[in-house]
Amino acid sequence: MSTPEIAPRRRFLAENPSVLWFLGGLGLFTLGVTVLAEGFGLGTLSTSMVKILGMTLCLCLIAVAMDVVWGYCGILSLGHFAFFGIGGYAIGMWLMYARTEGIVTEALLSAPIPPTRTEITDAIAGQIFGVVGSSKLPVLWGFAHSLPLQLAMVVLVPGLLALVFGWLAFRSRVTGVYLSILTQAMTLALSLYLFQNDSGLRGNNGLSGLQNIPGLDHLPQATLSLWFFWASAAALGLGYLFFAWLVSGKFGSVIRAIRDNEARVRFLGYEVEHYKLVVFTLTAIIAGIAGALYYPQAGIVNPAEIAPIASIYLAVWVAIGGRGRLYGAVIGAAVVSLASSWFTGGGAPAIDLGFYRINWTDWWLVLLGFGFVAVTLFLPRGIGGLFDRLVRKS
Repeated sequence: MSTPEIAPRRRFLAENPSVLWFLGGLGLFTLGVTVLAEGFGLGTLSTSMVKILGMTLCLCLIAVAMDVVWGYCGILSLGHFAFFGIGGYAIGMWLMYARTEGIVTEALLSAPIPPTRTEITDAIAGQIFGVVGSSKLPVLWGFAHSLPLQLAMVVLVPGLLALVFGWLAFRSRVTGVYLSILTQAMTLALSLYLFQNDSGLRGNNGLSGLQNIPGLDHLPQATLSLWFFWASAAALGLGYLFFAWLVSGKFGSVIRAIRDNEARVRFLGYEVEHYKLVVFTLTAIIAGIAGALYYPQAGIVNPAEIAPIASIYLAVWVAIGGRGRLYGAVIGAAVVSLASSWFTGGGAPAIDLGFYRINWTDWWLVLLGFGFVAVTLFLPRGIGGLFDRLVRKS
């Protein structure tokens, strides 16, 4: 009875050798970073570099999700980074609450009279929201004391938002540029709401100190950064495997057909809206998980992370890597993310022309724009398409 179940899995891997190549490469990369990291191995890689690499893996994961929704299904979403940010806020609420609770409890226990639970809660609220002139814990933070519940929010909130938004948009048969504008409007509305001090999420201050994991204060950042790097690598590997399986079968054929000719697929009797809604919701959930892993490594999440421009950058990464190719999305996100860290982090030396000094921190976006135009003109299939050519020639 087990043979029929195992055979399809073997067929999937046999028909998609690129999945094995990717997972093998990711495993070797993870092993190499582990050996070189300060927290475990030789100490060649600094803790900050390990964090950058871990965050890059999270960006690769959301790029893969974006490639599925855009490259495979044809939905140019300019709002998926909003789901990424929501995942970061969801885990960030627990991180801030638990860390503040430990600090407040330790301080109050030294008082002559032991504090009540209400006094502890009020003190926590004052510590977190005093920066925005409030001393009350918003209703939004009702589950912030519980890690399992906040982890559920990482999945449920992006998923439900995508489900409701997608159901309203797809049942109205909004497509093309109009759908892109709607997703951008959703992102802008969410960003503007979060900028308000009374949003319950500390306005433009955002949630900070997320790199300090409650209960693990005794561990150095070198060790924690490596743990998060491993988690990010595992999430990317599992996400890539899941989406590769999803787009390789009948479901993948249908969503590619929707991308190429939606009217014909609808004429053939397929529920186009259902397929689009499943893709939109699943990719939003994966984006939320990626954000929940990214922001503890970044240390802070604020409304600027959810601004529409972030989702536009995401589309640029996928276009540069080559949409319609999962590995292309990974390549695009990794190349652009690491290049951005190098150019804007002071790694790239300034160029003195005599009459003008080029500081790459100021010129990085211009360089990215030129790179996007160059890839569009000379490599319309992206960097991933270049790999396809090399494979065919060999």
